[in-house]
Amino acid sequence: MNVVVDAVVDAAVDAAVDAFARPEGPVPRVAVVVIGYDDAAHVTDAVRSALTQGPAVREVVAVDDCSTDGSAALLDRLAASEPRLKVIRRRVNSGGCGTPRNTGLDAVTSPYVMFLDSDDVLPPGAVDALLDAATGTHAEVASGLCVRRELPSGREIPWQARLYALHAVVPHPAQRPRLVHDTLCVNKLYRTGFLREHRIRFPEGRFPYEDVVFTARVLAAAPRIALVPDRVYVWHVRRSAERLSISLDRAGVENWRARTEACRQAYEVLLGAGQKELARGARAKFLDHDLRMYVRELGLRDAAYRRAWWELTRAHLAEYDADDWARNPAAPGRLAGQVVLASPEPRDLPRLRELTARPARLTPPYACAPDGTPVWSEELPQISLEPLLTRPVGALPLAVDAELRPRARGTRLRLRLHELYGRLAQAGPEAVEVEWRHRDDGDTRARDTVALTPSAEAASAAGAAGGWSADAVVDLSSLAALGPGTWDLRLRVRFREGVSREVTAHALAGAGLLRRRAVPNARHGVVLVQPYRTHSGALALRVAPGVRGVLSVARGRLRRLLH
Repeated sequence: MNVVVDAVVDAAVDAAVDAFARPEGPVPRVAVVVIGYDDAAHVTDAVRSALTQGPAVREVVAVDDCSTDGSAALLDRLAASEPRLKVIRRRVNSGGCGTPRNTGLDAVTSPYVMFLDSDDVLPPGAVDALLDAATGTHAEVASGLCVRRELPSGREIPWQARLYALHAVVPHPAQRPRLVHDTLCVNKLYRTGFLREHRIRFPEGRFPYEDVVFTARVLAAAPRIALVPDRVYVWHVRRSAERLSISLDRAGVENWRARTEACRQAYEVLLGAGQKELARGARAKFLDHDLRMYVRELGLRDAAYRRAWWELTRAHLAEYDADDWARNPAAPGRLAGQVVLASPEPRDLPRLRELTARPARLTPPYACAPDGTPVWSEELPQISLEPLLTRPVGALPLAVDAELRPRARGTRLRLRLHELYGRLAQAGPEAVEVEWRHRDDGDTRARDTVALTPSAEAASAAGAAGGWSADAVVDLSSLAALGPGTWDLRLRVRFREGVSREVTAHALAGAGLLRRRAVPNARHGVVLVQPYRTHSGALALRVAPGVRGVLSVARGRLRRLLH
């Protein structure tokens, strides 16, 4: 009964506000719930970013989860001069994010609500963009683009950009299954009455990845959703912080246990609500996103972690049925999941790391069953790669080896493209476009296009007939012109008839190929060059120009050794 009353009251308040709205300004209709724990360095910035959204924000509810660093006192001082700010202090730390968000949600009096973490910010115009979309389309939920901002570099990476390319209205979530991939709760505006009517809340207590379950509960209630391409949330990523956020602190296997449990609950919520397509989509998202991310990092963990991770993952994947595996069977996450499920012990980790990279790389050897069917390996012939035979060439997991040889007379990049069960020969590789992309600002330099020629060396490495190679010159002066920095290698293989495929290259590590070198340079005097392999196996390049750059790198290395 209380839920019905709340819904009626919310509707009445909305109608009254609309009736008496003044045309000269927006109506204050939005509450922003800000949660924080021991984050005195950032929490006031988060709150101010909500308050400065303008008059559309009626209230900001800041929930302090029993901080011990003075965060609550900072919020109290800010509230003394800002009547829209209400501070709630929890007496006991909840151990998670769900409970303080629920506390804030209970205190909200506005027709619409958003959530904000204490170490993030709302960009200017975020609330207006979402509120206009929600009210203009009569949507219960409005969602916009979140960007991950790497600090201190400031590099921004859009989150689930495909969903937010254009304005769109989704009358029912099942019409856009891709929605299950955006599990964030913070880049969305919710009608408060909708959440209360359907009793949608966050998991309580210490429950990592609580937003995965919350988002599933929202989608299960079948809201009308408005999507906007505007930037509405800035997610700060501080990898050097003393206390990493839950999404970054993946070193312990308990983090993976929590993640699989959240994904399991999300699937059950959707399936229990009769949203079978969305439930299938949630499992597909686990394979394509969660599994791939953690597999790429297995090489960074010790043997005990890998064994525990493998056991947990096999138990989780054992719950999947035939329909789950049948969807897009050549997808990299599904192939990796099948390898894990088929083997009691960790195996093929270097090859799995390459397969789960973005873009995926399926490295040799390329095995076949006795009847000629492509398979994962001779040891696991039950994992068929036959779907690759019909996959478009532009979507194949191409394997390109790369070796970089810095020299005073010219730094050369040798590339080897491996044949893949005859598919590439049919498509006719012609050339490869080479570019180096700056890790921090995305600047692209040292572009080159070189021809691909048949290579017996690549064919031998692949253990199959066919292979191609190409050589490119790397312009170190151009890369070093921006100062010390890291450059990622990006390739685009071009085939006959205009087909192309963007790939990264597997970094070969033999014979000192990844050794740091000081290379004489006419423009900079000297350039310190460090080819290295990323944790996904791709070739990248660190560059430091001039004597100052070399000394800076040396000092940094000394500091790391001392600490």
